[in-house]
Amino acid sequence: MKKAEKTTIVDELAAQFARATMALVSEYRGLSAAESTDLRRRVREVAGEIKVAKNTLVRRAIKETPYAALAPQLGGPIVIVFCYGDPVTVAKTIAGLRDLGDKFKVRGGVLSGKPLTAEEVQALATLPSREVLMAQLLGLLQAPATRLVRLLNEPGSALARLVDAIGKRNGEGAPAASAGPAEASAGAPQ
Repeated sequence: MKKAEKTTIVDELAAQFARATMALVSEYRGLSAAESTDLRRRVREVAGEIKVAKNTLVRRAIKETPYAALAPQLGGPIVIVFCYGDPVTVAKTIAGLRDLGDKFKVRGGVLSGKPLTAEEVQALATLPSREVLMAQLLGLLQAPATRLVRLLNEPGSALARLVDAIGKRNGEGAPAASAGPAEASAGAPQ
């Protein structure tokens, strides 16, 4: 490989790392072409990308970046999984590749400049998606307001129930206060 080609690859990798919200390092051994294509398709569906690159070129691309923590995980045949969207969905997709067994194994990664172990990537995969987390947060934020409204409405509701109960009690024992329409028309002069 010529020096110009290496420089181009390092620049492309650096641009991908700059765009990514999370990057994972995985080792791959013995993947068939069909498995590799399926893997790339699945990751692309969740706003991710898979890149196979030489370790030395990846080391140059991550030097002095938040992804420099990936350096100890490099070595041997690796693949870099870039996440450009929600890290949880990419982690779930990667965790769902258990059917590949030892052919595809996550070594670790970096999320927002923080290094992740393989176990932490697995834990990230168990989190609910971003939309579900936002809905849960919204529910938590609305709960105190809902309780306050219910508390403020309670005295008025209690008064209304009391008036209704008194009205029902007095209405049962009292004679009919007004005559029905048939009685009123029979007693009226014609």
